[in-house]
Amino acid sequence: MDLVDFLVENSWLKTPRIIEAFRTIKRIDFLPDDAKDLAEINEALPIGFGQTISQPAVVAFMLEKLQPQSGEKILDIGSGSGWTSALLAHIVSGGELKSKIKGKIIAIEIIPHIKEFGERNVAEYNFVKNGIVEFICGDGSKGYEREAPYDKILTSASAEKISEQWKRQLKIDGRIICCVRESIWVVEKFSEEKFKKTEYPGFVFVPLV
Repeated sequence: MDLVDFLVENSWLKTPRIIEAFRTIKRIDFLPDDAKDLAEINEALPIGFGQTISQPAVVAFMLEKLQPQSGEKILDIGSGSGWTSALLAHIVSGGELKSKIKGKIIAIEIIPHIKEFGERNVAEYNFVKNGIVEFICGDGSKGYEREAPYDKILTSASAEKISEQWKRQLKIDGRIICCVRESIWVVEKFSEEKFKKTEYPGFVFVPLV
């Protein structure tokens, strides 16, 4: 059984457009050469500098909670290998690079070598050339004010708390999926002052640096 079939059969993946993204955007294309033979295993894998490409089941869980849609602008914090950025890009562009849908992913990564690695990987799918993904080398803990507000925000590394900057940079009716210590949190924004937070414990992530 291949990885995507495993994720579907075990109910990690449920939404058709997210399943299609997983089938189109191949995890193997976002791994270092010495790890490509491990692309189909459901485990986090090292990509250098103490960072990892997340466990596929966890990525699936987070994207299912995020529920990205065509045309949305999404901030991907701790973009790492670029896999989540490319998955999101496929969805927000409607799966068609030449479509009139103008979704965008802002991928922010603080480690320069990892940012360059992720950008090269995503560029192979033409998302960078077509302006669907923009890579920023910077501190994602503060969000990225220049492109705010965002429809959705995804954080793939563990923070100590939910950033107030993320909440401020999110559109009303938007949502944040983030990792705080060993939990995934879903944060829904109903007004500038009203948020709903839901915790899903039992996950492990590299720290947000």
